[in-house]
Amino acid sequence: MTDQPTAVAPQHPDDLLDRARRWAAEDPDAETRAELEALTDAAARDGDAAEAARADLADRFSGTLEFGTAGLRGALGAGPMRMNRVVVTRAAAGLAAYLRDTGSAPGSSVVIGYDARRNSDVFARDTAEVMTGAGFRALVLPEPLPTPVLAFAIRHLGAVAGVMVTASHNPPQDNGYKVYLGDGSQIVPPADAGIAERIAAVGPLADVPRGDAGERLDDSVVGAYVDAVASLLDPAGPREVVSVYTPLHGVGGAIQRRVLEATGFTRPHAVDEQAEPDPDFPTVAFPNPEEPGAMDLALALAEQQRADLIVAHDPDADRCAVGVPTPDSPHPWRMLRGDELGALLGDHLARSGREGVYAASIVSSSLLGRIAADAGQPYEQTLTGFKWIGRVPGLAFGYEEALGYCVAPHVAADKDGISAGLLVLDLAARLKADGLTLLDRLDEIARRHGLHATDQLSVRVSDLSLIGAAMARLRATPPDALGGLAVERVDDLTRPSDGLPPTDGLRFALADGARVVVRPSGTEPKLKCYLEVVVAVEADVEDGVEAARISAAGRLDAIRGDLAGSLGLETLTP
Repeated sequence: MTDQPTAVAPQHPDDLLDRARRWAAEDPDAETRAELEALTDAAARDGDAAEAARADLADRFSGTLEFGTAGLRGALGAGPMRMNRVVVTRAAAGLAAYLRDTGSAPGSSVVIGYDARRNSDVFARDTAEVMTGAGFRALVLPEPLPTPVLAFAIRHLGAVAGVMVTASHNPPQDNGYKVYLGDGSQIVPPADAGIAERIAAVGPLADVPRGDAGERLDDSVVGAYVDAVASLLDPAGPREVVSVYTPLHGVGGAIQRRVLEATGFTRPHAVDEQAEPDPDFPTVAFPNPEEPGAMDLALALAEQQRADLIVAHDPDADRCAVGVPTPDSPHPWRMLRGDELGALLGDHLARSGREGVYAASIVSSSLLGRIAADAGQPYEQTLTGFKWIGRVPGLAFGYEEALGYCVAPHVAADKDGISAGLLVLDLAARLKADGLTLLDRLDEIARRHGLHATDQLSVRVSDLSLIGAAMARLRATPPDALGGLAVERVDDLTRPSDGLPPTDGLRFALADGARVVVRPSGTEPKLKCYLEVVVAVEADVEDGVEAARISAAGRLDAIRGDLAGSLGLETLTP
């Protein structure tokens, strides 16, 4: 998914005003139309205010939101570089044309879901009207719901495509538009380019046929999803676990409660301040469990309630985060890393006899590969994103380090925080019945497969050319060693490697099983570096896991420092 602009030539002020007025004239939304008219009026005057208005207009009309491998995402507002009803209507018309051109029969179903962000319901209605106007059957989910419910509904209802209006864990001012095809997975090339071409070919909005608002589905589709998720657990399994839960002001709370009730778990202690959907996300700077401060209320409640674990979802509940108590003071709780939770879930499923392919993205830990091999199951690496993981043939379990987990591919071929959260509770309850914790299981995994420690180096830039320069420098003069570990192999991921499609990235295989992956972010002006080291746990050493953890932390610090020097990160702005 991307919100990077397409390149355009500089605009003459009069041309800019003409474009803005033409856009406003066809905008069906009174609020964004008034917003744009006020800007054009201000830009036509003289003075500092006019200059600021012209700069604002120039930004809004500097290109268009690109339709990428999962759709659109951007800030709400008027103009082609914002999320609004004009952009959404054109996207829906382009998608309808693509479906028609690629063989979807008239009357085929398209499922449409939406979250509780501003205008999500409006964008869903616009999409439904365009789909029915194009001859498709629009099936709209009954209320604001998690993204995995939409992914489930596509295959459950036999639809040819699905649209989810959500910006996931983006800031409050954003919204987005995710597109799935009939296999229930997010689109990948060349479908994204095919849809983008047809969006670009959409003429005046007045010429886009619109029908009715489609069919509002009843609760049966939600009930079917809840039943499918609940069926993942052994009904006779233990259920004694004390948990804290937060949906971070998103739409996961009600579905999470239904799933827990269906499986016999006690209702968790809810973070009341974050329990209900709220598009303003008032208690967090960013509604992302990975962001500093986002989990503070949950951590405080967990300490107060002496809970066994925390389960959190991002606003559209496709990601899952878990917090655990630790013996360390003054920090008695910590959030698990995405790779740690991926290892716990993969190991739990492997122990339970889940057969099939275990998969992770290239930036995730290699530990899942060892777990799969130990269980006699195949393992695959994919490019980043569940648009790739969800498409792995024979997938049994897949994850990516950014808190995305697919524990039930037959339910949803996408990351699903609801089912992942349920399996974590199941694992925690089973361990508690044996007098153990999630951290105990992580230590056991480390003793069996080695301590796999991961970290990131992420740098934000104001000039995208700096990222290109850093990547070029690293390609031209790759380091011989990082953190004292020899670089044994360098894979340029722009060339096909290990069956992976080409992508802009570099992968360094280091001695002792360590690795580094460097790639530009697909959604933000960032350069991201993913680090992993592997340290054997000495069986005859007291506290061998802790000793390995300390050693791994030192190695990661050394790799991070050397990598920063190789990239020339002193020229970038963190």
